[in-house]
Amino acid sequence: MWPVVKSVLAALLGVQNDRQRQHDFSTGKPAVFIIVAVLVTLIFVLLLAGIAIFAAG
Repeated sequence: MWPVVKSVLAALLGVQNDRQRQHDFSTGKPAVFIIVAVLVTLIFVLLLAGIAIFAAG
């Protein structure tokens, strides 16, 4: 599971290299990448919302 999370984070940050992207597309299941990407994005949004609420006081 960690390689999928690592790949999704790299893709979201825009730092994933072409070789890794090709490897992901040839070996991974798309549904797993989609689910992990949605969860990572949700965690990111909730973290930003929490920081904003904390900063607003």
